[in-house]
Amino acid sequence: MLNLVVNARDAMPSGGVITIAAVEREISDAEDGLKPGRYVCLLITDTGTGMDSATLQRAKEPFFTTKGAGKGTGLGLSMVHGLAEQSGGCLHLRSEPGRGTTAELWLPAVDAPATGNPDGAAPSLQGMELKDRSVLVVDDDPLVLLSTTAMLEDLGATVSQASSAEEAVAALKTMIVDLVITDQVMPGMTGTQLAEQLRSTHPRLPVILASGFADKAAEELGFRLPRLYKPFDQETLARVSLQALFLPAG
Repeated sequence: MLNLVVNARDAMPSGGVITIAAVEREISDAEDGLKPGRYVCLLITDTGTGMDSATLQRAKEPFFTTKGAGKGTGLGLSMVHGLAEQSGGCLHLRSEPGRGTTAELWLPAVDAPATGNPDGAAPSLQGMELKDRSVLVVDDDPLVLLSTTAMLEDLGATVSQASSAEEAVAALKTMIVDLVITDQVMPGMTGTQLAEQLRSTHPRLPVILASGFADKAAEELGFRLPRLYKPFDQETLARVSLQALFLPAG
């Protein structure tokens, strides 16, 4: 929701109003990607510039952005969309030029937390918890940093954040972590350069490279790094993190 509110703020360069609301609805027939059931819909509405139909159609695509260079990666909405679908819900966007945008985040409603698994089906994230593990996430995009942190904390990890590789290097002088997950394309030091430096200063520290782009520099390292391809979901994040923690480095 914070991700969507930040997008709404950015769509109002001259100021405006952001409205946050919630409604509950029972869906009897499958519609708009939702299965029958009871849902809560969180609505974030702004009075900003809005989007035309062509932009609206592409808004949830990975790496599509209308923001200027250096102001967005185009991963914010795609990660919200992915998290909603992973939870059994969806993200809908309604917008018109000059009339603002409404983001609808649909999530399944439950009466109480699940206490067991009566059907005997294994949940998709069973055994993928990162409890008692500390992770440093490095990314210059605050929305991606926020989303990755939320997914890791949901898996039980203790998460620290750095908005640059240089900030990560400084933080690791005074803290001990079990894992580093770093973006590749960042101003100044890249993710592979950070991994190379940590290879010397913290040789036993696993590093995962997160990127949405094929990067030749990553392939030219003298060692192989586990990779996370953006946008990623929580299950992929958990699987790659556990592999990095428990499997020997290549």
